[in-house]
Amino acid sequence: MSKSTKALLYNFLGFAPIYLLLYFLIGKFTNLTGWWIPVTAAVATTILAPKFQAAKYLGEEKIFMKWLFIKGPREIK
Repeated sequence: MSKSTKALLYNFLGFAPIYLLLYFLIGKFTNLTGWWIPVTAAVATTILAPKFQAAKYLGEEKIFMKWLFIKGPREIK
């Protein structure tokens, strides 16, 4: 599996659980209705979820992660 495919999979695995959690919490604890619930959950998850990216670094393809709660990008082994 290529590094870019792994990065895409990691992005999904980082986004999906946070989205589902926020979807149900927003639906339960706010007065939002209809399409506002999934839209609000998606926007909040886009901000909160970690982002993964495959990049060539020193001639080698590596996966890097950037997240709101850590300083700077980190290399994923």
